[in-house]
Amino acid sequence: MEFIRAQYETKEFIPLHAPVFSGREEEYVVDTIHSTFVSSVGAYVDRFESDMAKYTGAEKATAVVNGTAALHTALILAGVQQNDLVLTQSLTFVATCNAIRYCGAEPVFLDVDLDTMGLSPLATGQWLADNAHLDSDGTCRLKGSHQAIRACLPMHTFGHPVKLDELIEVCKQWNIHLIEDAAESLGSFYKSKHTGTFGLLGTLSFNGNKVMTTGGGGMVLSNTELGFKAKHLTTTAKRAHPYEFFHDEVAFNYRMPNLNAALGCAQLEQLDRFIFAKRKLASDYIEFLEDSPLQFFREPENCESNYWLNAVICESAAERDALLKATNEYGVMTRPIWTLMNKLPMYKSCLKDSLQNAEWLESRVVNLPSSVILNSDV
Repeated sequence: MEFIRAQYETKEFIPLHAPVFSGREEEYVVDTIHSTFVSSVGAYVDRFESDMAKYTGAEKATAVVNGTAALHTALILAGVQQNDLVLTQSLTFVATCNAIRYCGAEPVFLDVDLDTMGLSPLATGQWLADNAHLDSDGTCRLKGSHQAIRACLPMHTFGHPVKLDELIEVCKQWNIHLIEDAAESLGSFYKSKHTGTFGLLGTLSFNGNKVMTTGGGGMVLSNTELGFKAKHLTTTAKRAHPYEFFHDEVAFNYRMPNLNAALGCAQLEQLDRFIFAKRKLASDYIEFLEDSPLQFFREPENCESNYWLNAVICESAAERDALLKATNEYGVMTRPIWTLMNKLPMYKSCLKDSLQNAEWLESRVVNLPSSVILNSDV
């Protein structure tokens, strides 16, 4: 704990993750106010989308109000409908599953890999082999009920990419759309390609606790065709016209305000510095914990992670609880990983596999303070 205080050079309460505003944030936001375009139309929205597409390598990026809205939009664009099934992980933040439910679909909870903490291709393939079939038109369906298994939605936990090559192969074999929940992995790369750009669609989050923030915001990453559909769907499906209001489908008011986009543009200009600093902090943790019983969670093979939240794996649930109690009493905020989704009341009846690895991680993982530390060397 003294090591953590020394890192942050403070005796005050140390949060888990805090935003850093060290660039042109104030300039851009004030410029937005002066322009009077503070809501859902403005130059900064267009610029933010263009800059983010360039950074990630996506053909198109569509800005929305938050990461959950991005997930909901992506699932709709992938054709997820009422009574469909979507394969995902139980070890995730609740937004992943809530977005599935917004479509009237049901999540299926499958196990994670211990070396990624993300959806396991092996577990996914095994569950499909045991429980699914392809019908005459190629639709993947659940045996018995014949519900369509429409999509697979992995989440890149704490910014660490899942095993994308293997997962893509499973999805191809079973004719399932891959949608990446990359809310936590902006700036993370799998085999030199940015997360969120491997599947049919990907989503990002810019919440206040993410690597960079727009206050509240999200992004849908896609090809050009789906990008135009995403923009239409998230702007109330209004047809372009100088003055008439004509909407051609039921849609959503998920537009990111220009104020938030202005903040995002300034943050994105500093993203490389933020990630460099976060990787330096992770390196410091690795060195400090080298002879410790705590196992620091490192980026998977073939990956370059943003280390959004640093995590350690304790030897037991009792050791985890002792670490959480001691650090928080000392004014150093730590937290356990999320409660498994299948243990929440609204999802306890969903289909699942053994979740053996997820259960093990749930009882042992602790997140350490992970705020960016900027200095003259960054």
